[in-house]
Amino acid sequence: MTENENNNSTGIVFGRNSVLELIKSERSIDKIYIQKGLHDSIIGKIINEAKQHGVPVVEADKRKLDEMASGIVHQGIAATTSTIDYVSVEDILQIAKEKNEKPFIVICDNINDPHNLGAIIRTAEAAGVHGIIIPKRNSVSITATVVKASAGATAHVTVARVSNLVNTIELLKKAGVWVYALEANGTPYYKEKLNAPSAFVLGSEGEGVSRLIKDRSDYILSIPMYGKISSLNVSAAAAVVLMEAAKHRNETE
Repeated sequence: MTENENNNSTGIVFGRNSVLELIKSERSIDKIYIQKGLHDSIIGKIINEAKQHGVPVVEADKRKLDEMASGIVHQGIAATTSTIDYVSVEDILQIAKEKNEKPFIVICDNINDPHNLGAIIRTAEAAGVHGIIIPKRNSVSITATVVKASAGATAHVTVARVSNLVNTIELLKKAGVWVYALEANGTPYYKEKLNAPSAFVLGSEGEGVSRLIKDRSDYILSIPMYGKISSLNVSAAAAVVLMEAAKHRNETE
């Protein structure tokens, strides 16, 4: 097998020249994996090109690359490509404008479980959300697993992938969007009238919403717990709050 052979069924490209050409093609790339300890001129060029195009580069063990390649010669490098075409935050705002609706957006702050992200997208589509925003780093992207977990909802919900969530929140606020972070010790979600132009921030499975994002949010919303468990899974929490917001929005429209 040559380095030009790719695992098309999973959206992975292997080989140095193939990955370099992929970057230059301007196609959407989720992440580039480079085998630990590899340093030469071509690898350096790939890293520089990736940085210029805003593509995350991570080191990986040879064993991981071998598993990804399943027998294909990978030359110590692999790139995962997106299963969807990402849009801009401005595109999401435009979708709401064209529908003559107040923006209804979900921001995923470092969601790492693809099943959770897929479930969130499924709920978002059912609630009428105009778009999902995810960060480029420290977060799962729209993989085949996410698509499957969403039950096909990724085909109907636009997703923006951004370099900086803090800057994105400032952009949304300038556009008149209120930002609600779902966290503990906030206002019970059912006490707010959730019919304004809104973006709901969902935090990571382990850490919740990051401090910087929480500090820049307009409101902190919580889901009161009445049993012995102190919190819900992030996708379950998303379902509770997003469907409540959908109810409020449709009561006033």
